[in-house]
Amino acid sequence: MFFKKKRKDITKSPFYDKGDTLVVHFRCSKCGEIFRSHLRKFYDISVNYGSGKAAYKLDKEFIGSKCQNKIQIYAEFTRSFKALSFDIIGGNFISEEEYNVDKTK
Repeated sequence: MFFKKKRKDITKSPFYDKGDTLVVHFRCSKCGEIFRSHLRKFYDISVNYGSGKAAYKLDKEFIGSKCQNKIQIYAEFTRSFKALSFDIIGGNFISEEEYNVDKTK
């Protein structure tokens, strides 16, 4: 008997935990270029010294090779790197499956 892998619900969290990194996939809203970024937990993601429940925060900007559109990703995480909140400006989060399908085109 074979079991299908359950698809990740990126509306809950677009981040995939891969050991020392969090992986996120997204698409530029202007040109459609797709991205995969490996965010190092203790380098790209910083400690949140502000008030609130978030122990860590992410504020990252990307520019692709097809256009000069800036894509900004903001997120807040718990101590165990579970996403509390996240937002993207200039792009859309996509699943790993969508990324793999689009990458083969």
